[in-house]
Amino acid sequence: MAMLGFLVIPLIFLLVAALKTFGINQEYERAVVFRLGRVIDPKGPGWYWLIPFIDRAMRVDTRTVTIALDTQETVTRDGVAVRVNAVLWFRATNPVRVLTVVEEWQRAVLQAAETGLRDSIGQSDLDQLLKDRTAINLRLMGMLTNAVEQWGVAIDAVEIKDLDIPENMQRAIGREAEAIREKRARIIKAEGEQEAAQKLADAARTIATSPGALELRRLQTLSEIGAEHNSTVIAMLPVELLEAAKALTGRRD
Repeated sequence: MAMLGFLVIPLIFLLVAALKTFGINQEYERAVVFRLGRVIDPKGPGWYWLIPFIDRAMRVDTRTVTIALDTQETVTRDGVAVRVNAVLWFRATNPVRVLTVVEEWQRAVLQAAETGLRDSIGQSDLDQLLKDRTAINLRLMGMLTNAVEQWGVAIDAVEIKDLDIPENMQRAIGREAEAIREKRARIIKAEGEQEAAQKLADAARTIATSPGALELRRLQTLSEIGAEHNSTVIAMLPVELLEAAKALTGRRD
């Protein structure tokens, strides 16, 4: 029994050492190996060898991480208090720097994103927030990229999700939009009247140079009135009589 117990301890030691001689990474994982505290090349995907009790491996997930940022309360450049939140997509591109340059890299990226979001809103006017979020997203993405690139992290995208503004500003924006729509309606109506007046002036000049056109127009008017009001009788003088009357009046003068 003593001999058996003496053999069990080495067997357990060898079994533990054998389990520590290799590791397995998934396709999206990389293992950063520390050999006596110094970094060697990342391993994976697949299996890799380790020196028992000398090498220590730390895995890094290289898939894109999606995080919804907490709502931030800040003030725009023109002094309007707003509440805004956003969604951030990022991933680890350099597993060694992710582990050796920054502590808790995902939390660090989140803090940088929230700070950058407040700074980006503070550099923008309210009108720009409402009308051109794409420019603000690009500005925020540039700020974050510069901040986290040294950590071995890449920003895939960042999008402002919700924007809350004070109720009095909402009413003011509604009145402004209503005034703009009314302005457009008046401009369209004025342009229509101007175009109609121009057409009438052109028609009047055409009729003045062609007496026959005026007669045709009168006959068309008579047919329309006759179709709509059967009991109405209208008598109109021919154009020739009017021209003759004008001539006689001119001779008398």
